[in-house]
Amino acid sequence: MISFQPPIAITMGDPAGISGEITIKAWLDLHHCSKHSFFVIDDPIRLKTVAKNLNIDLPLRLIHKAETAREVFTDALPILLEELNDDVTPGVPNSSNAFNVISSIDRAVEAVMLGEASAVVTNPVHKATLYKSGFSSPGHTEHLAKLTGVQTTPVMMLITKLLRVVPVTIHLSLQEAINTLSTDKIIECIHTTNSALRTDFGIEQPKFALAGLNPHAGEGGHLGREEIEIITPAINLLVDQKINVKGPFAPDTIFHADFSKNFDVIICMYHDQALIPSKILDFNGGVNITLGLPIIRTSPDHGTAFDIAGSGKADPQSLINAIKFAWEMAENKKNRTDNIVVI
Repeated sequence: MISFQPPIAITMGDPAGISGEITIKAWLDLHHCSKHSFFVIDDPIRLKTVAKNLNIDLPLRLIHKAETAREVFTDALPILLEELNDDVTPGVPNSSNAFNVISSIDRAVEAVMLGEASAVVTNPVHKATLYKSGFSSPGHTEHLAKLTGVQTTPVMMLITKLLRVVPVTIHLSLQEAINTLSTDKIIECIHTTNSALRTDFGIEQPKFALAGLNPHAGEGGHLGREEIEIITPAINLLVDQKINVKGPFAPDTIFHADFSKNFDVIICMYHDQALIPSKILDFNGGVNITLGLPIIRTSPDHGTAFDIAGSGKADPQSLINAIKFAWEMAENKKNRTDNIVVI
């Protein structure tokens, strides 16, 4: 008997951005196979308008239960209603709709927590717009941790065809990221990543490379002592715990394909150290994955793209990849759970 995963829950994202366009294009690409079934928590009137502007005759189906999505997915885009408070102008963020954007995220998480969906795929949001409406988290990652009751800091992983990268610090200023970097933070980050790579990706013995913080990884302390005082002690403790960790390596060479192919993931010390190489290598296809949550969450590795909203130019590949990764992770998690023998 074939066992199917519950559908994936996709969030609205900022309605003034490209989320509607890429969601529609993702459905057009994937709807022939119910294996990748998903539903979107959104306003059907908005999506109809987006489709009309794209000259797409889009079949929509309003559903009342997430489980119905699989039944209709091959014929129509399934939608759980989240009616917007105000009209949408492409490229112009509107804080009047921020409540709906946040509600879409919260409802998607709830669906997974209740077992009605297998994963959450979040469309891009405009954080400044959400902040105006009282959104208190620095970003998606921290908000999801709050919703799921996670006490430890969740980890953000960026995946492209050639590279997996994880920043130890996330949404902080560069100065604050440097000031708060610690041996304990690095260890916690790698423990979370190690567990997720084994559970969600099926990698039994993950191999880690750690980037240095300073130019040339500090050049023996002449260009900074963080490698000596913070990063190397973390590596030594992790090696003692039988985790395969090497470094710190010079940040300007660690991302080269001939080097990075020897590792499963590169651990970076701050946000842009991880995201710049990831986006240069595969801007349109990269995927953002949150590790350390009790749910699976992926997202396209790009923003709202207000500058091209409504133009029809948005590339859906990153969202398509995020959906496929979410399914793969859900399958790996299920298979690992099914193979556990209770004595």
